[in-house]
Amino acid sequence: VTDFGGPAGGGLELFFQGRPMRIARWPNEGFVKIVQVLGPTPRDIRGTKGCAEGVFSYEGDRPRRWKDEKDVWLHGYWFWDWADQRQKVESIDTARRILSVEPPYHHYGYRKGQWYYALNLLSELDRPGEWYLDRTAGILYFWPPAPLDRGKTLVSVLPRLIALREVSCVTFRGLILEACRASAVQASACTNVEIAGCTIRNVGSWAVEMSGRQSRVVGCDIYETGDGGITLSGGDRRTLAPAGLTADNNHIHHYSRWNRICRPAVSLDGVGNRATYNLIDNAPHQAISFGGNDHTIEFNEIHSVCYESNDAGAIYSGRNWTMRGTVIRYNYFHHINGFEGRGCVGVYLDDQFCGTEIFGNVFYKVTRAAMIGGGRDCTIANNVFVDCVPATHVDARGLGWAASGREGLENSLKAMPYQEPLWAGRYPNLVNILNEDPMAPRGNLIARNICVGGTWGDFEAKAKPLVAFRDNLLDQDPHFVDPQNQNFRLKDDSP
Repeated sequence: VTDFGGPAGGGLELFFQGRPMRIARWPNEGFVKIVQVLGPTPRDIRGTKGCAEGVFSYEGDRPRRWKDEKDVWLHGYWFWDWADQRQKVESIDTARRILSVEPPYHHYGYRKGQWYYALNLLSELDRPGEWYLDRTAGILYFWPPAPLDRGKTLVSVLPRLIALREVSCVTFRGLILEACRASAVQASACTNVEIAGCTIRNVGSWAVEMSGRQSRVVGCDIYETGDGGITLSGGDRRTLAPAGLTADNNHIHHYSRWNRICRPAVSLDGVGNRATYNLIDNAPHQAISFGGNDHTIEFNEIHSVCYESNDAGAIYSGRNWTMRGTVIRYNYFHHINGFEGRGCVGVYLDDQFCGTEIFGNVFYKVTRAAMIGGGRDCTIANNVFVDCVPATHVDARGLGWAASGREGLENSLKAMPYQEPLWAGRYPNLVNILNEDPMAPRGNLIARNICVGGTWGDFEAKAKPLVAFRDNLLDQDPHFVDPQNQNFRLKDDSP
C-alpha cells in the first residue's frame, strides 16, 4: 500500500462484510497537530508562514512505539487546509520529539498547528476493523470486527471491473461492483451507454469514469470509493457542441477514502453535461466540480461535505474567463461548515471564474453560501439563505493579491475563439473583455434573494460598487411554511 492515493488507486485494500477495513493508524480518530516546524528554509505565502522541509516536533511519547516499524506514513494537511498529502517517515528522534519525512516535501511546505495522523503501523493495530500488511513476510494481520465466518473477506486485486472503449448502446443494470484497485467502470468515447441501478462500492479510485456523448449514470448507490464518484467528460469547447452526459438520481456518499481533496461526487468537464437529482453527503471535500461550458447542476441535495477542509466549495470551479454558461439551480445545500466549523463555501466561483448563474437554490446553515471570487458576469438570484454566515460574498482579488494571475487568464482566453460569431453570440460580454478592466469584478447581479438569520453579505470595498443589488429581502420574516422542519416554502402571505 505504498502508492497511497496514486493514479492507480490505493493499491491492495481489505474488505469485510461489504465494508472497507482501515489500515492500522494513530490516533484512531481525528488528527494530532504540528507543535513547531523545524526546517531551515522559511516559507511565506501572502503572510502565512511555515517552512519548506518536513521536519517538525510533536507532543507526547507515542512515536516511541514506531521505532522498529518498517514503513511508517503520515497523512496530513501540511500547510493549507485544502491540500493534503501522505508522506513516508524518514526518521523519528524520540529524545527531541522530532519527526522527519522523506523528500520530496509537500509542495506548499509545513506549518505550525496543521493536522496529521500516522498510518501503516503494526504496533497501532489496536482495535477491531484494523489491518496491516507485512509485504516483506507476505503476512496480512487483521482484527475483524466480527467472527470471520459471519462475512466475506476480500482483498482488491483487479485494476478495474468494466472497461469500454468506443462502445454504443449498452446498459449495465443492477450489478454490485466492488473490490478493485482503480475505477470500477471506465467508459471512454462511448455513446448511449448507461450504468443503471448499480451498487458501486469499495473501489480504489472512481466509481465511473465516462467520456463521449449521450450516456448516463442513473439510480446508482456509490460509496467508499478511493477517489470520487462519477466523472463525465465530453463535448467540444471550440464549437460549443454539447455531450449530453448525465449523472442522475444517484446517492453518492462516504467517498474520497484515499484522495481526500478535489475528488468530488460528480465532476463535469467539457460542454453541456448534467448533474441532476443526486443526493451527495459525507465527504471530506467537494460535492460537485465543473469545468467547461453550459453545464446544468439542478435538483441535487448536498450536505455534510467539506468536513475535513476549509477554503473549499461544495460546488466548485475556478480560474477561467471563458468557462461560462453553467447554471446551478434548485439545489438544497445544508449543514456545510468546514473542518472544526471554521468555514467553507456552498458554491465557490474561485479566482476570476465568470458567467455562472446561481438561481433558485436553498442554503441552510452553510458558511459563505454563494461566493464570487473576483469574477465577472455572474448572477446570484432567487435563492433562499437561512442561517448562513455570510450568505453572499464578492471580492476584487484580481485588483489586489491575485493580479499576477492575469497572464494565465489571458492565455486561456486566447485559446478559445471568443471573438468569432458562435462565441460572440453565446457570450457577448467576452468579446471586448481585454479592453474593459478584465480583472475587475464587473457585471455581477445579486437580485431577489431572501436572507434570514446569519449575515447577508461580505463585499470587498473595491467590489461592492461594481455589483448590481436588486430587490433582496433581508432581515425580514419571509413567512416560511415550517422552518423548524426545514420546509422553506413560502406561505401565500409572504412579503
